Amino acid sequence: MELLTDSPRVRSNSTSSSASQGSKAKTVLRQRLSQLLTCIEDMSSDDEASEEVSRTLEEAFQLCGRFIPTDAFRIHIVTWNVATAEPSEDATSLLQLDAQPPPDLYVIGLQEVNATPVRFITDLISEDSWSHVFTNSLAPRGFVKVTSVRMQGLLLLLFAKQIHLPYIRNIQTTYTRTGVFGYWGNKGGVSVRFSFYGHMICFLNCHLAAHMNNALQRVDEFEYILETQDFDIYDTPQIRDHKVVFWFGDLNFRIADHGLHFLRSSINSGRLNLLWGKDQLIMMKKKEAFLQEFEEGPLNFKPTYKFDRNSDTYDTSGKKRKPAWTDRILWRIKPKPLPSEEDDEKASTSTDEEQDEYPVLVTQDKYTSDMSYGVSDHKPVIATFSLELRKVFDTPLVRVSPVGIWSAGQDALLTYSVLEDFMSSTWDWIGLYKVGFKTASDYETFVWVRENELPEINEVIQISVDKGQIPLLGGQYVLGYYSTNMQSITGLSDSFQILESKRAVMEGLVPEDINGVNK
Repeated sequence: MELLTDSPRVRSNSTSSSASQGSKAKTVLRQRLSQLLTCIEDMSSDDEASEEVSRTLEEAFQLCGRFIPTDAFRIHIVTWNVATAEPSEDATSLLQLDAQPPPDLYVIGLQEVNATPVRFITDLISEDSWSHVFTNSLAPRGFVKVTSVRMQGLLLLLFAKQIHLPYIRNIQTTYTRTGVFGYWGNKGGVSVRFSFYGHMICFLNCHLAAHMNNALQRVDEFEYILETQDFDIYDTPQIRDHKVVFWFGDLNFRIADHGLHFLRSSINSGRLNLLWGKDQLIMMKKKEAFLQEFEEGPLNFKPTYKFDRNSDTYDTSGKKRKPAWTDRILWRIKPKPLPSEEDDEKASTSTDEEQDEYPVLVTQDKYTSDMSYGVSDHKPVIATFSLELRKVFDTPLVRVSPVGIWSAGQDALLTYSVLEDFMSSTWDWIGLYKVGFKTASDYETFVWVRENELPEINEVIQISVDKGQIPLLGGQYVLGYYSTNMQSITGLSDSFQILESKRAVMEGLVPEDINGVNK
């Protein structure tokens, strides 16, 4: 029996379009280092040698820096068709909350969230139950819900570590219906795009057409989504314009040709590789050029559909659906444009400056399913990625800080300064957040920015906060500058202590402490 072993991590990068992308850079780097050794051997003057060595080393290190990203971030993606079930289970395993190091971004895509008319209207008024569970699980660990988008049963959630909020900009969401001739949203795609430290990233959660015979329709639906979803961003108006795209969801591709007995026998014996050749998505990728741009790790986990609920047993109903890898997570690095004839003529004189100054490297660290969840007939699929990049910027648009001691017994002061020109507004505001806040709207109180005129760059502006608006209970808090035009937090203060007010004791909010004993 052939057993599957752990696969090496899957890597892709933006500096070229094949596995040998870095070969040119390495060749040039070797040339620079060879020149350095020649300089050392040939120079007769120590001063002259020193100058040549310094210059050649500088070029070599610049070359290294151009092709080796300097910052790494972890992304945790979950896709799950929850089949209208309620989230009665703990999300710890699904989110791998104890993983070290923890992720920087959580992206959760759900399909078939309960969307009956009454329930859908209720969810519009208040947070749906799935969002509530994920938000409450992540907020105590320092993750803030950046945005979400829902189209009937499709739901996409984005969470980020608090420290990253000022560097997540130009957030936009959209959706595309493909069900019932494009008029019904039970099938389709929802997406969120944003700039992450200056790099354009898009996440797309899809639920495509069902049934074995509809593989071509699924491909057509996905291509339609890619071509029709528009964003109001001049340099990334469509999904494939983004530097990195993550595509996931219940893509509904099945395993063709094999009979039910062979499928189950291969799964039970761990010989999953016998099924890969007949996976419809793998087969379609060989035929469709646009699908070949998307990468996927090896399917070294059991097919995630279809199970009897609350069990690890594949469908035993009268229909006896064949097991399939319907739930998938793929990614795409924007390929370099093909050179024109004019570019070919210039190729012999091209320089290193034409290389991508801010390359991106994506490494898939894990691709698996979680069999412990049984409320649905699908098992959730999890993928974790390392996103390595050079930051285009690393300073916030706004600096905001508390001034002096804060306590509910007295008015407080804060200052803010706009560090870079952006679409600021007199409708912007500064929120006071308790550490562990859930969303940008989860503030304790807020104050408007200066209303009579927009600030100059680096101008220090002072704002007063009325003592009646400051929380009576002490604790750790942060200030966040919220841009109404950008619809995001563009500046965060360091955390600071608000002193517990005597009024809190007087009003019985906390027990009185006398000689070290609570009364």
